[in-house]
Amino acid sequence: MELARVVGTVVATRKVPGLSGVKLLLVEPLDDQLQPAGEPFVACDSCQAGVGDIVHWLGGREATLALPVHYVPVDATIIGIVDEVSVAGERVGSGL
Repeated sequence: MELARVVGTVVATRKVPGLSGVKLLLVEPLDDQLQPAGEPFVACDSCQAGVGDIVHWLGGREATLALPVHYVPVDATIIGIVDEVSVAGERVGSGL
């Protein structure tokens, strides 16, 4: 699992049948200090995240298992909304 911040939404009116009803979000990967750590990418949303939320996500085969229909062609799926991040007992940031 990795961290990212939701920075936008993606609208796709035509998708493969297994993604019908699945929201797509644009997310920016974060490092352990919650700083940007890469280029934004599209992820499926399985937990009703929104713009500004810090989320954790899965990639690869595991990303497909988090969706209602398994084994659809996706690269990343958001699996949770982060409330707080601490490193070595120190609070780094909050998703709230």
